Amino acid sequence: MKKILALILCVAAVCSLFACSSVNEENGGGTNGSGGTSSGSGNTSSGSGNQTGGSGNNSGANTNADSSTSGGKTLVVYYSATNNTEAIAGYIANATGADLFELIPTEPYTSDDLDWTDPNSRVSREHDDESLRDVELEKSVPDNWDEYDTVFIGYPIWWGIAAWPTDTFVKANDFTGKTVIPFCTSSSSGLGQSGELLRDEAGTGNWLEGQRFQSRASEDTVKEWVASLGL
Repeated sequence: MKKILALILCVAAVCSLFACSSVNEENGGGTNGSGGTSSGSGNTSSGSGNQTGGSGNNSGANTNADSSTSGGKTLVVYYSATNNTEAIAGYIANATGADLFELIPTEPYTSDDLDWTDPNSRVSREHDDESLRDVELEKSVPDNWDEYDTVFIGYPIWWGIAAWPTDTFVKANDFTGKTVIPFCTSSSSGLGQSGELLRDEAGTGNWLEGQRFQSRASEDTVKEWVASLGL
């Protein structure tokens, strides 16, 4: 009888240990499971710790948003003859949360107008006669211009300089207190002195060194450049 009782106690003790071990393992697995789904509901459940951290992050995001608002907004201005500059402008706007402002000539350039190999084309004539480069725009001054403290200006390169519709915009606006960052697209030409010439025409603003992109530059390439500016 004593042996039977001892055997029953021994079995009960083993079962108790096994049960404790199973509960601990399940809790461990459950924690890992929550961690695995932490990008979803895990962050909500990981308790107050992650939620507090989340509040901290949200607070930081709000602070950044407030700083951005108090420091002004960003605008990407661009003239695009064949949509290449437009694509780069869009990538910059996506990366910075900026507004876009397209420069549209009152008399748009046709494909024949842009044929620089034809000495009688519009761009060729404008190149040869600077008095013809005063290109009227549908709108030269963006709405709420004073609210922007950072302005990207994009354009294709024509004969080593900025396409002249860009000059019309620069001459029409006051860049006092603004950081201005030129960028251009071209298949072979570099930025050259295009940014410096625009800066001289503007006469105001803090003009940073610009960037030239291949006509079909990728969005990742553009994002890397934007990140390097530390804006």
